[in-house]
Amino acid sequence: MTVIAHISDLHVTGDAARRSRICAVVDHVNARADGIDVLVVTGDITDDGTPAQNTEAAEILGAARVPTLVIPGNHDRRPEFSRALLAGAATDLPLNRSATVAGVLYLMCDSTIPGRDDGWLSDASLGWMESEIVAAGADTPVVVCFHHPPVTLGMPFMDGIRQIGEDRLADLIARHPNVVGSLCGHAHTGAVTTFAGRPLVIAPGVSATLKLPFEGEGIVDATQPAGIAFHQLDGFRLITHFRSVV
Repeated sequence: MTVIAHISDLHVTGDAARRSRICAVVDHVNARADGIDVLVVTGDITDDGTPAQNTEAAEILGAARVPTLVIPGNHDRRPEFSRALLAGAATDLPLNRSATVAGVLYLMCDSTIPGRDDGWLSDASLGWMESEIVAAGADTPVVVCFHHPPVTLGMPFMDGIRQIGEDRLADLIARHPNVVGSLCGHAHTGAVTTFAGRPLVIAPGVSATLKLPFEGEGIVDATQPAGIAFHQLDGFRLITHFRSVV
């Protein structure tokens, strides 16, 4: 059985308390590394996208003892992210990457729109995704990862900055039965729903939790511990467990 550790929304700031919180999550993964195949980080790795924040983020995630796959979120900046976290050249183009780990194809899809908080997968990105899925073959399980949820979550603030143009993504997933599900972040809440008839799992926030409408005034709840999702992939069936890291 394949095991995926999934975290999101680290929001590295340079603050010592924030760093300690993030490092505790990486330590939690490392302590269980023998049973984990891959660590997936679905965006907002930095808070402002500065070079210093990206350097710190690369140092923290570089300590992970399992293969680590990352994508940017709306708080990240593509040029700095590419240099520090992908060891690539600075670019303003979508930072799409794929990797096959333990027989599973991970599509790390850049849903960011520079200068905006909502998300979008370009036609070129969708074309790239289709090519990767076809090349892998119908017998290969595929996990699609991006930052912005392509559905509403009953969270008015986050629903206003979700992924748009999602019908095109839904059509792509529907064409490929070997897509086992989608993983994302952005909403700072552990949540599970469906999209295109497959599981859609949102990772808890590492930096903070965002409130549901009935959970009191304000949006951010900084009293909640950091969270992590562990996904078990049993063939083509995705099973998700959530853990808090105090």
